[in-house]
Amino acid sequence: MRRRGIPKPLHSADIITPVTSPLRARIRHFLKLVIVVGLSSALALTAVAYAVDYFLFRHRVASNRQPYGQVTISRYDAIMQKSGKTQFIFNPPETQTCVHALFPREGYTPCWYLERHTEQRTDI
Repeated sequence: MRRRGIPKPLHSADIITPVTSPLRARIRHFLKLVIVVGLSSALALTAVAYAVDYFLFRHRVASNRQPYGQVTISRYDAIMQKSGKTQFIFNPPETQTCVHALFPREGYTPCWYLERHTEQRTDI
């Protein structure tokens, strides 16, 4: 016998409706589509950026508009000793040629990267 004012206790099966098979398939298809479109867009954007950067660099070389730059860097060697200590050997600063481009060109590192990494460590 039930009293009128007390609600029936809820079970988790009453609150959460199970996802049906056709709905699950539609969700899976939509997520695959979003992932494929996202990855394709990222790949296409990278390819376009690389091509534009290449042609701008070739234009700078052809018109002699400073395609190359120079950045002074400091190199040092870090030698790990048997005692667990590290010995540092600092080399004199040297100038390194770089390119004014977004990506590496003709074997040179981009200037924007070298300007942010002026200290280069070699672990021995």
